[in-house]
Amino acid sequence: MNIISTNAAPQAIGPYSQAIEVNNTLYISGQIPLDPQTMEVIADDVATQTHQCLKNIDAILTKAGYSLHNVVKCGIFLTDMNDFSIVNEVYGQYFHSHKPTRSCVQVAKLPREVKIEIEAIAVRN
Repeated sequence: MNIISTNAAPQAIGPYSQAIEVNNTLYISGQIPLDPQTMEVIADDVATQTHQCLKNIDAILTKAGYSLHNVVKCGIFLTDMNDFSIVNEVYGQYFHSHKPTRSCVQVAKLPREVKIEIEAIAVRN
């Protein structure tokens, strides 16, 4: 087991790791739209928040020696399912030719009152 941590993504705000690698599989904790330097929520709109979540995931992948092409599964948590089409549009900019499996659910509330959280699993080929 290898614990992954990078300053290029927000530090954990609780008792968990940014990611853990086991047997060539990387499990990335849910990322909310925090700026890694300031640890503040970057914006109020869901499009910008989605970009930041995916940038944070990409930074963790890079630190572990993976890329977005290694992602096999994403979980998306939204506070408003009406944001689904906006999130889908932004998500497609990161996963256009490679399309991991995915779930997307609406939740009552997320940390720091953000609109979105994204988690990911990646596998090294």
